[in-house]
Amino acid sequence: MSGIHELIDSEVKSNDVVLFMKGTPQFPQCGFSGQVVQILDYLGLDYKGVNVLADAEIRQGIKDYSNWPTIPQLYVKGEFVGGCDIIREMFQSGELQSHLQEQGIAVRGAA
Repeated sequence: MSGIHELIDSEVKSNDVVLFMKGTPQFPQCGFSGQVVQILDYLGLDYKGVNVLADAEIRQGIKDYSNWPTIPQLYVKGEFVGGCDIIREMFQSGELQSHLQEQGIAVRGAA
């Protein structure tokens, strides 16, 4: 495993919820990352944001890691959940909230 793969693996496995994104949760640098941040914040999640713009190796490495071509990428309990469109659809249908709760992650406003 390359160093970058190990670094990503460690982030994904040591945080319950990790968002690989452009920018930071406070200052998203792209609309798609911003949308996912809004959803996670709305749900009151405690999550780690990893800014792929700060490191080109991570930016490419996360695409190889998940075999998914776009950023942002959301991981829950070590598992890749999806990118912006998937997260938005799951959120709107309530599936994201259920998935998080099944993983033992508290969600604000959930039944």
